[in-house]
Amino acid sequence: MRLVIMADTHVPKRAKDLPAALWAAVDEADVVVHAGDWVDVALLDALEARSRRLVAVYGNNDGPALRARLPEVARAELAGLRLAVVHETGPAGGRERRCAASFPDTDVLVFGHSHIPWDSTAPNGLRLLNPGSPTDRRRQPQHTFMTAWVLNGRLDGVELRALPPIHVKNS
Repeated sequence: MRLVIMADTHVPKRAKDLPAALWAAVDEADVVVHAGDWVDVALLDALEARSRRLVAVYGNNDGPALRARLPEVARAELAGLRLAVVHETGPAGGRERRCAASFPDTDVLVFGHSHIPWDSTAPNGLRLLNPGSPTDRRRQPQHTFMTAWVLNGRLDGVELRALPPIHVKNS
């Protein structure tokens, strides 16, 4: 099972649309995971239409229309893998400990908010992933998203994917 993992898309505030390479990955994925900060419901509609399966949450920049359609925390079982998605996990310091306590029955936690890619494992085995942002890199060298595979109930082949530079829409 192929996953595409993204967060902090901020469309159309930071970009008019997702980069073409990310849309191509969405089209090939079995499951698309979005960890919030969509900004506009049109992107949710587009991802729902193009994804085989979408697991998603709202973020702190998402208004009432998105919050009405998305949960704060999403959980899914993917071929035996227990996945949870949330937008914010708090400061980097102590993140693994806090998340392991908050998500004890989870194998992988996907989060966003910081726009900073993250891949770590808590002492209890919880894998924490933040894909960065495909449209708003902030202080990062590139726009990013992640891909991964679920094989026999395990996460495998996690890859941070860099995207070509995009023209950022001025607000």
